[in-house]
Amino acid sequence: MAVIIAATLLKNQIMKKILFIAIILISIGFVFAACSGNNNKANTEQLAKDEMFTCTMHNEVMSDHPGECPKCGMKLVKQKMTAEQQKMMNEGTYVKPKE
Repeated sequence: MAVIIAATLLKNQIMKKILFIAIILISIGFVFAACSGNNNKANTEQLAKDEMFTCTMHNEVMSDHPGECPKCGMKLVKQKMTAEQQKMMNEGTYVKPKE
């Protein structure tokens, strides 16, 4: 009887260790999957000649790639340049976000 109880306890301990290791490995897998997202997607986006990424609140902030507005921190959105923005681009008076 004591041998059966000891074997059952040993089996339970081994199962707990296996379950613990499985949970750890699955957790590590989720971390790596979350961290390995496609960060290059924004870099491959093509812009038309008259399109730029700009801040919706500060139209003088323009960039050729997505980012954040250096003035307010809002996300830059892709849109067609207005005549005023095209003039700023030609004159070089626009604000370029830090890379």
